[in-house]
Amino acid sequence: MSICILFPTASEAALFQRDGVRSIISGVGLTATAYSTMKTIQQHQPSLLILAGIAGMYPHADLAIGDVVLVASEVEADLGFFTPEGFTHLAHLPLDMDFVRRHTLPCHHLPADTPFPLARSASLNAALAPFIDSRGVDIENMEGAAFFHVCREEQVPFLQLRAISNVVKPGHDDWDMTGSVQALTAGLHRLLDHLQVAHPGN
Repeated sequence: MSICILFPTASEAALFQRDGVRSIISGVGLTATAYSTMKTIQQHQPSLLILAGIAGMYPHADLAIGDVVLVASEVEADLGFFTPEGFTHLAHLPLDMDFVRRHTLPCHHLPADTPFPLARSASLNAALAPFIDSRGVDIENMEGAAFFHVCREEQVPFLQLRAISNVVKPGHDDWDMTGSVQALTAGLHRLLDHLQVAHPGN
């Protein structure tokens, strides 16, 4: 199995090293991630792409700082318009225009008997944005929706692993960067070990 792992930052990748697995720094945000994901697919033709990084958890999520989750779905949550009634996602606007309305993007490649809890994620370029609808999601990041979209369009199997570093709440500055990167690194090795057992010889 040819595996490439994308890390948004060098800080998130700093502790990870594994023979036979390629690590790539993809950049922060949706635009950089879309470009890096497509470039990685074209240059390396991986049989599996993994996006790995830290994430914030919403206060209502049944999670804790230091937890590691597999992302089951993504939504580009700040894609839309401000209206007199407030912010409305582009997929829900009654625009008389011909375009693909995409909202929630599921991952159909989650391993059976996964060793991690599953989380629903919102991706935003504006982190901690107070205007999005966060009721149906557990965590927030800045890259996942672009990664999901490109992988789905290119029909490349993909997974996203996130370690919880903070609570998504303006003014809540108690981030555990060191601990979350350590948890992410251990989680990646655990995920790769699980995949090797599930797909021996690949």
